[in-house]
Amino acid sequence: MADPAPSHARRDLTNGPIGSTLLLFALPTLGSNILQSLNGSINSVWVGRFLGEDALAATSNANLIMFLMFSGVFGFGMAATIVIGQSMGRRDVDAARRAMGTAIGLFCGVAMVIAISGWFFAPWLLDLLATPAEVAPMALAYLRVVFIAMPAAFLSVLLMMGLRGSGDSMTPLWYMGLSVVLDSGLNPVFILGLGPAPEMGIAGSAMATAVASYVSMIGLVIHIYVRDLPLRLRGAELGYLKPDRALGKVIVAKGFPMGLQMLVVSVSALAMIGLVNREGVVTTAAYGVTQQLWTYVQMPAMAIGAAVSAMAAQNIGAGRWDRIAAINRIGIGFNILLTGGMLALLTLFDHAALGLFLAPGSPALPIGEHINLVGGWSFILFGITLVLFGTVRANGAVIGPLIILIVSTLPVRLGFAAGLMPVLGADAIWWSFPVGSIASLALSAAYYYHGGWRKIHLIDPPGEDQCHEQALADGEPGGKLSPTA
Repeated sequence: MADPAPSHARRDLTNGPIGSTLLLFALPTLGSNILQSLNGSINSVWVGRFLGEDALAATSNANLIMFLMFSGVFGFGMAATIVIGQSMGRRDVDAARRAMGTAIGLFCGVAMVIAISGWFFAPWLLDLLATPAEVAPMALAYLRVVFIAMPAAFLSVLLMMGLRGSGDSMTPLWYMGLSVVLDSGLNPVFILGLGPAPEMGIAGSAMATAVASYVSMIGLVIHIYVRDLPLRLRGAELGYLKPDRALGKVIVAKGFPMGLQMLVVSVSALAMIGLVNREGVVTTAAYGVTQQLWTYVQMPAMAIGAAVSAMAAQNIGAGRWDRIAAINRIGIGFNILLTGGMLALLTLFDHAALGLFLAPGSPALPIGEHINLVGGWSFILFGITLVLFGTVRANGAVIGPLIILIVSTLPVRLGFAAGLMPVLGADAIWWSFPVGSIASLALSAAYYYHGGWRKIHLIDPPGEDQCHEQALADGEPGGKLSPTA
């Protein structure tokens, strides 16, 4: 099949200089991550300012459920991204469209089931989390409306991840920006009932999210068709929305372990909060504020890891194994530079940064500074691990990273913190971050060099008939592809 007209937003990740291409591809993803986090922070400000602390606690309980739901979508979306990336790397646009269609067909149905079930089972889910009785009614009102937004949110995540797999990281940034502007701007409108909008209280915050999700998703779909981006489906290609059994099996088999990784992270975070709570309210406040700042510190590493994965997948698909080691090495260098720079700034101005969240003279301020000093540098190691994980996942290796994450997070990090608290006190918790990061880096490096992940075949290469058909398509007038090196 002939390649569509090139888009200024889509990058060829298989040719040219690796460093500049990787950086320019990663920066829009970093921007999307920052926008998403800012959106959550702004919405929390609206809810807390207009509705009070009980409403803020209600949204926190509901958002935990939503995070767990999105963990699965992230895993399956990442699996589809890898398949799309490898397909685009070997210039098989039709295979990329098949993968995108299968992913959409599978998870739109799943999203509808979750949305309907979530509406009815929301009270049970909140009970399962032991949501305090005084905030349960508000949490229920908020959660039910958020479930309405889920189909649009799921589809947006899949489309954005698929576009990145095809080499386009700019389009997701624009529509993430649209979603953030709408969500943040409509929060006070629906909460307070400004203008013609009804006064909905806490449900208004969720309604703003729902409206932003659907508008952004519809706009993204329109953009894909207007710009004739590679993943659009037309005519007979709409049949790809009926999931292909082989592709569906690959996406589910590879996506489930990646979704489990998010679950492991969630379980570890909850257990860590339980340990911190034993140290008292002041320490808990200091830890919570430090976590807010660390959210932004780890964003460059996450963006670079995702970019490395997409770039490596395309090069593996193109048979450019000679570039994989360089992609990995340059990704690690960018991580050290960007994450290290963020940490240096945070360490120099930690008092001012923590002071954005804490009152002057708060006893939590020196504790927060100490937490950052002890544990903050571990995010450089965390970023290197993410790059290594991104490289091996690009070839479909997902079980190894899952096992490494489980070992380094649960027995190593949590075991160190819980086991040494009687000796070191709260310092055992803070030192558990670098200890866990060192363990995960050592294991991931061993797997990268000796794990045999290069021998995995994510998808079978096209047969002789398919190659002949592809060659004819590429030779059609106006549709000939440029040869790859």
